[in-house]
Amino acid sequence: MSKRICAAVVILMLFLLGTNVYARPEVSAHSVIVTEKNTGRVLYEKNAEQRMPMASTTKIMTAIAALESEIPLDDLIEISAQAANVEGSSMYLKAGEKLTMRELLYGLMLSSGNDAAVAVAEAVSGTQEEFVKLMNEKAMKIGAKNTHFTNPNGLPDDGHYSTASDMAKLTSYALSNSTFAEIVSTQVFKIEGPEKAYPRTLTNHNKLLKMYDGCKGVKTGFTKAAGRCLVSAAEREGMTLICVTLNAPDDWNDHMQLFDYAFENYKYKKIISCDIPICTAYVNGAINTEVDVYSGCDIHFPLEEHEGYNVETEIYPGLSAPLKDGEQVGRLIIEMTGRKAEIPLIVRNEVEAEHKAENFGTKIAERIKNFFVEWLNMV
Repeated sequence: MSKRICAAVVILMLFLLGTNVYARPEVSAHSVIVTEKNTGRVLYEKNAEQRMPMASTTKIMTAIAALESEIPLDDLIEISAQAANVEGSSMYLKAGEKLTMRELLYGLMLSSGNDAAVAVAEAVSGTQEEFVKLMNEKAMKIGAKNTHFTNPNGLPDDGHYSTASDMAKLTSYALSNSTFAEIVSTQVFKIEGPEKAYPRTLTNHNKLLKMYDGCKGVKTGFTKAAGRCLVSAAEREGMTLICVTLNAPDDWNDHMQLFDYAFENYKYKKIISCDIPICTAYVNGAINTEVDVYSGCDIHFPLEEHEGYNVETEIYPGLSAPLKDGEQVGRLIIEMTGRKAEIPLIVRNEVEAEHKAENFGTKIAERIKNFFVEWLNMV
């Protein structure tokens, strides 16, 4: 559909003279990215598109794939011998014991249990191989095009890789799931009950939960092939940042420096309010042909003090009444630093037609009513 530009292009430029408080940090990580969760805006990056092994940060995808499956969180799952005997980090499952899916997910994300990963995969898809297909399908749908999984736990394999950029996308997606967000921000979780081999107290491996104010999780990882890998999230003043480092010898300090840098240099600002009209649109046949048009939602962006941005409104041509409350009538285009975002433009309240068409029956009924009114007046 062709479109016409409504009103003038709005150019909003901020010319503040403030200087950045924190200089761009030098970090130990070979590959790193910092993004803002809601917009995906990149605030810092280095080798962010390079394919690399990601160790147990793989389990971010394992967890969200399980949470989006049809397995209820309180269903009991019997642990197989294959799951109990998997190598590497473990929550020390025993063959034949039964845990709920919820308990396995805590063991997966807090203790980084490779055994929990296999148990989850088998419960969701029957086999690890089928579950890995599901992981890869979800990665593509989320937009992680440089990611490929060969197992649910992150054990070394030449075909098992991702990028810092892709891991940030997967994490942003996963954190939108409230159960996932609750699990990865939990520091201690206890498992006990009659179906268990023994009681367990799980402690989160992510030290940033205690070391950095506002940290929300997410996942640690390490193998000799991948080095130290870490994905973390932190929130301050309404802005949630995601930081990914791959092969980072000093990952805890890397993340704290990167968060400090991003929080000090970028502020989460409301640049469009859904309560304030953006422009007006001409609607054919409406009682009032000039109709206020609004953004479909509040729009926030992480911005540097000196940074500017362009806002352009486009209204669909040939709009005609009636229009429903909330009906999209155009789009809002926001552009900054070479990237564009599109937001629906809508009308508020119903836009009524100037003359509502009457059907034949209504007209006949009105004539009969008028006839009797006139007759009664003559009596």
